[in-house]
Amino acid sequence: MCIEGLPMHQARDYGINHIQARKDHKCYGMGLGVMILDEVYPGFPGDVRNASAFPFPVQYEIIRDVDMPKLIYAENKSACLDSIQRAAQNLEQMGCRAIAAECGFFAYFQREIATSVNVPVFLSSLLQVPMAQQVVGPHKVIGIMGHAESGQYTEHLLKSVGITPDSNYVICCSRDIDGSCEEFEHLWTPGKKADPPGADFEKTEKEFLAFAIEAYRKYPNMGAMVLECTGMQPFARALQRKLDIPLFSWGTLLDYAYSVAVHREYYGHV
Repeated sequence: MCIEGLPMHQARDYGINHIQARKDHKCYGMGLGVMILDEVYPGFPGDVRNASAFPFPVQYEIIRDVDMPKLIYAENKSACLDSIQRAAQNLEQMGCRAIAAECGFFAYFQREIATSVNVPVFLSSLLQVPMAQQVVGPHKVIGIMGHAESGQYTEHLLKSVGITPDSNYVICCSRDIDGSCEEFEHLWTPGKKADPPGADFEKTEKEFLAFAIEAYRKYPNMGAMVLECTGMQPFARALQRKLDIPLFSWGTLLDYAYSVAVHREYYGHV
């Protein structure tokens, strides 16, 4: 929606007549703060680490010394907490109105980070699973679509974002299938990623669609999908064209996060 030729997020709030500092915030007019892993790889538009596709301001903060192996595969993840807290607090001081992250496995730290800052925290796309379960009802399942092995989706991970273990969801992971979503491996996986990391859009889309459609066929009572992996989001609309089911992604989460923190005005007529 545009107002006087400007996108909604750029339109002046005509309710502003007096300004006042918010507690400890250094900058103003900010949108979402996004914490990213200390990794070098590109993201297609729609990937959380690619700011170009989002209709609101995005401020990034690198979580120093926290990478995929430490966040996803390390048995003890507690060593990551201090760095994640510092990154979140830096974004809050910068003036960000809400804080997100770029990988679903940040779910492990949802409660701790929400406690450590005074702005809303949306660390994982998995936060949407309980809502999706309510939307489709108890007789349908939610497909949690991920790239890591299914064994990495522990009870601790799920409970951290309010998911009841063994409730109406299924976990579908591309790494559980040999040769599935190989282009993702070229972006992220040590020993497999290219130098420099890169991937082909059309090939990545084709591989992801094949994986997701096969998962849908495997579970005929799947009522919706939640894309846990940020790399899947650029292909969400293409997948929905094929399946025509509700899709929850990082995009839906971040749109929601921004609208919660900076509610839109309504313009119309009676």
